[in-house]
Amino acid sequence: MKHPVDVHVGKRIRHRRWMVGMTQQQLAERVGIKFQQIQKYETGMNRVSASRLWDIADALEVPVSFFFEGLDGRSAEQSTNGMPDDLLSDKEALELVRSYYAIPENQRRRLFELARVLSDVA
Repeated sequence: MKHPVDVHVGKRIRHRRWMVGMTQQQLAERVGIKFQQIQKYETGMNRVSASRLWDIADALEVPVSFFFEGLDGRSAEQSTNGMPDDLLSDKEALELVRSYYAIPENQRRRLFELARVLSDVA
């Protein structure tokens, strides 16, 4: 049976990997393991040891504490405003954020203002 903390840590590994645009294979190579092991970590099937988590954090350029952020015992259900509680575990949201930051800054600011206006209308 999967432990909720292992599942959470795995989701945070996947989240950060997506944010930096890294494949499971690339992360595995940086850490010195097979990509299947990364898959097992990301699903929570296998528990990540402290030393391995240290290596993964180094490869993904985050502090180890990153993997425990948001860990409060709640499940990732929809909140009252219709957004998932763990928005950054949603692949579509991550792709949107990555695409947003790929836009030149002046255009990005204009897009941001447009989104704010549209969300006020809704």
